[in-house]
Amino acid sequence: MRTSSITTQSFSGSLLIAHPGLGDPRFSKSVILLSAHSSEKGALGVIINRPLGKTLSQFNGEYVYSALADVPLYTGGPVSSEQMIFTAWDWRDESNLFKLHFGITHLKAEELLNSEPKVEVRCFLGYAGWEEGQLEGELKRNSWVVAPINLKFLNDTEGDTFWKRSISDITPELHLLASAPEDPAKN
Repeated sequence: MRTSSITTQSFSGSLLIAHPGLGDPRFSKSVILLSAHSSEKGALGVIINRPLGKTLSQFNGEYVYSALADVPLYTGGPVSSEQMIFTAWDWRDESNLFKLHFGITHLKAEELLNSEPKVEVRCFLGYAGWEEGQLEGELKRNSWVVAPINLKFLNDTEGDTFWKRSISDITPELHLLASAPEDPAKN
């Protein structure tokens, strides 16, 4: 990717996949759904492959009798980790259209669950954010790989396996790096 395209292109609605060499433990092996991005205003998204193994009702008793009771809870990122962010998406196979609802209220999430049979609703604790130009600098340093969203990415978004599958689909070189052992001495 050329530098000029990094600074002018918006990656809103894309996946941001951690490069295998990214050493920051907050983002190692993470896949981020970018909801907003511009080189002038920064970027915002949530990590979609860090499930907490809890539903919303297990986390917060106020949702026990809600339509949201079984919504899975995820670590969304290191910023404002106490803040709940509701997100919903719908993949329309017939038109190959991905519709994202980001940062919606719990009432809107309930409405979508009740009216859209194929909608996927998730709740994230916290988010990932970048200031003006910060993400572009990280992209130049090859800390991240940007990928389009497609249906196979969204079928199973659990943990490191999802990250490995996502990064491996991009190039054979990234597949090789993602398959390397964590500790080469144990190879």
